[in-house]
Amino acid sequence: MQWSVDDIAMLRETTRRFIRERLQPLEAQIDADDELPVSLDAAVRQEASALGLYGFNFPSSLGGPDLPTEAKAAIYEEITQTSMPLVEAIGHLPLTLAYCSELQRESILAPVVAGTKLITYALTEAGAGSDLSAIQTRAIRTQGGWRLRGSKQFISNAETADFIVVLACTDPQAPIKRKLTTFVVRRDNPGLKGMTRYKKMGWRGYQLNGFSLDDCFVPDEDVLGPPGEGFMVMMSCINTDRVFSGYRALGIAQRAQDMALDYARDRRAFGARLADHQAIQFMLADNDVEIQAARLLVKEALVLTDQGAHDARIAASRAKLYATEMGCRVVDRVMQIFGGMGYMTELPVERFYRDVRAFRIGEGTSEMQRLQIAKHVLSQ
Repeated sequence: MQWSVDDIAMLRETTRRFIRERLQPLEAQIDADDELPVSLDAAVRQEASALGLYGFNFPSSLGGPDLPTEAKAAIYEEITQTSMPLVEAIGHLPLTLAYCSELQRESILAPVVAGTKLITYALTEAGAGSDLSAIQTRAIRTQGGWRLRGSKQFISNAETADFIVVLACTDPQAPIKRKLTTFVVRRDNPGLKGMTRYKKMGWRGYQLNGFSLDDCFVPDEDVLGPPGEGFMVMMSCINTDRVFSGYRALGIAQRAQDMALDYARDRRAFGARLADHQAIQFMLADNDVEIQAARLLVKEALVLTDQGAHDARIAASRAKLYATEMGCRVVDRVMQIFGGMGYMTELPVERFYRDVRAFRIGEGTSEMQRLQIAKHVLSQ
């Protein structure tokens, strides 16, 4: 299908209406309860699927709509203007599923793309976050499969996922690119134990879990990708995930800025609208420049990632670093513009403040992005 400018504008408007009319009204209750009900999650997934949004980032080879970059960018900018658990329910799916075997395409990929089954992945451990070489979870070869032993923490929605893609060490003596393997652990596996739920500053309703793997048997048919290639399997989606983090921060920043603009036009102080005070104008101007700069960076990173360009990794690091730190600065200014009211839970500004902060940590910290960028520029 050839996508015209009008087609993309219509897709953007459809997505925008779904986010603003259907999802944004749900945010406050989900945040207060710290819970996205399973039935509501399923309903949102099916509604997103009916609109053609679910799995929008997937190519046709994985059962996705194979959208052009411009269309994906439009969806990214709109879906990120709702809360973390509701963005997740729209179905930005992991590209690691490109490694599915023919059997896995039927038993895992198909139900995930249909939105009837949920998948997450588990990398982080107590001593291994951004440093995957420090992973201690072990997978020991046994008859017909592998036995996994270890633990994971801060894993997105592990308690509700039907499939958990676990990264484990299969050869401790090998270099990082040969020592890890990815395994699909099913939720009903008896070796999956001790599921916990962490209490968080933000992202309420989006659960982060910890769990243990106690002689967790995974058959050979549930190994994702070749044994020893786990690092490459997980890295296959890292650029896309970092671009998505950048878009998440951009969406929050844009929504906060829009609220601040409306408020500044209406609120009066010292005999004039806030919008007429130069101090407020400067904050709004700084926000505008930073949001636009972030938009250009994440768009470039998305284009290069879609093209499979050699510079996509660095472009994604730049986008993730700038956009996530920009989001914190913009939301902080917006809270200042709203004053005391911005600090109250009656408005979502304080939630934006809590939520945007985590993006500087997940998918590789800001410090990790700076290290990658520095190595790149110093090698030129």
